[in-house]
Amino acid sequence: MTGYVYLGLAIACEVVATSALKASGEFKQVGPSLLVLFGYGGAFYFLSKTLQSIPVGVAYAIWSGVGITLVTLIAAMLYRQKPDLPAIMGMLLIVAGVLVIQLFSRNAGH
Repeated sequence: MTGYVYLGLAIACEVVATSALKASGEFKQVGPSLLVLFGYGGAFYFLSKTLQSIPVGVAYAIWSGVGITLVTLIAAMLYRQKPDLPAIMGMLLIVAGVLVIQLFSRNAGH
């Protein structure tokens, strides 16, 4: 269970960092730039802790699927970047792939 807590923290840090990247103005805005730097630093630190108990492929699949979905939702709210139908369908396929790994793969770290 601890591995999934670390993975959740890694995803949260990465989502904050990625969401702040646009606001950093190519690293000209100090506050958002610091969020980016500390967010990615935290993300990789927590991901390294995650990999002590969850296989790297599984962790990365979950990281990617959840991260893509959350960043897209935040971008829609903060920056009015609405995904079109093919983008939504693609994200649903990614989430479905993560679910298949979690539910059926022997490598999912259960």
